[in-house]
Amino acid sequence: MNEMDKDKKYFKLGVDVHKTGIGVFQNIIRTEYPYAFTPIIKDHVGENIVLHVDGAGSKPIVAYLYFKETGDYSWFKGLTQDVIAMNIDDVMPVGAYPIAFADYIALNSYRISKTDVLNELGRGFKEAIDLIEESTSHLKTKVSLLFAGGETADLPDQVRTLDIVGMLYAKTTSNVVTGNEIEEGDVIIGLRSGGKALYEDRVNSGIMCNGLTLARHIILSREYKEKYPEVSDPLMEEEYSGYYKIDSYLDELDMTVGEALLSPTRIYTPIIADILERYPEKIKGMVHNTGGGLTKILRIGYGLKYVKDILPPPDPLFSFIQREGRIDWREMYEVFNMGIGFEIITTRDSADDVINISEKYGVDAYIIGRVVEKTVGVNEVVIKSENGIFTYKSVIR
Repeated sequence: MNEMDKDKKYFKLGVDVHKTGIGVFQNIIRTEYPYAFTPIIKDHVGENIVLHVDGAGSKPIVAYLYFKETGDYSWFKGLTQDVIAMNIDDVMPVGAYPIAFADYIALNSYRISKTDVLNELGRGFKEAIDLIEESTSHLKTKVSLLFAGGETADLPDQVRTLDIVGMLYAKTTSNVVTGNEIEEGDVIIGLRSGGKALYEDRVNSGIMCNGLTLARHIILSREYKEKYPEVSDPLMEEEYSGYYKIDSYLDELDMTVGEALLSPTRIYTPIIADILERYPEKIKGMVHNTGGGLTKILRIGYGLKYVKDILPPPDPLFSFIQREGRIDWREMYEVFNMGIGFEIITTRDSADDVINISEKYGVDAYIIGRVVEKTVGVNEVVIKSENGIFTYKSVIR
């Protein structure tokens, strides 16, 4: 653990953005492409497969608060899109296409009705899977996701409210995006996380599924801790220190605080599948900006220096979080996607084509930076913004 982390607000809330200790697992993963975004392994017949597991993080607590305040279980339904997006958009960056999805739901049956929650989650999973299939139906390589069931666990003395996780099984095509081909002069294209894609039914705040613990405790009133002690832990520092209720409407967000925090993680799969179908040989690397925010790019390639110096202004929610929590901007870029949910590294002469495909789906895209040089032993990303210049490094795996 970096000593500087001890002073960060996220760390004080019990979240280690650097995932200290995970290195022990890196040593036993037999990945075929160590510099790709997601580990790829060979099956018994030599085909590339990807197994990926991710969840909705602490977002279920916001849904739980809405339920407690309104008695309406439908607030849980949107969590399913978060779980599917966090998995499917983590395998697409290596050119892997989904085959089957399984869920794991753990809940406290004393706090919520299992039957009512599962009814909403079941509807949500169907809607998210239908969205993917319908929005890629015009492509030659249609994206189809089989729901394989999963596991539901009643853990009342282990889980305070609800946890929802998914696992995705995927296979790569012949065009694996390994990260090995990234070189000086390539550009980084950023796709917005906020706004409204043509295949979405509402405006997105851009929050996705990361930084929710930090955002929730900074924004929401201590009243929730007092009314529902199960949504926190006595050992937490600076818990629920905000001034707002989940139904507080803010003009700068153009939605309530709760709607902004629960805004579903965008599914980028229709856009990425289209780009891979048209320009497979031009895509050198892709990044889903989840844990690690705008430093997630450190995960791909070998010995590279990335510079992001043409970033658009953050979505209003991120500026609101920073102001309310007085969070250092360096930490903000490391925790939140700051309005850029997905990144594509390509050649300069292909940039306009990639941007046009994204904008065809109603998602703004821009050149936000570039690869400037090779480095030795580490990847490095420099973020140059109106809020300061910040450098982050990562030891190569």
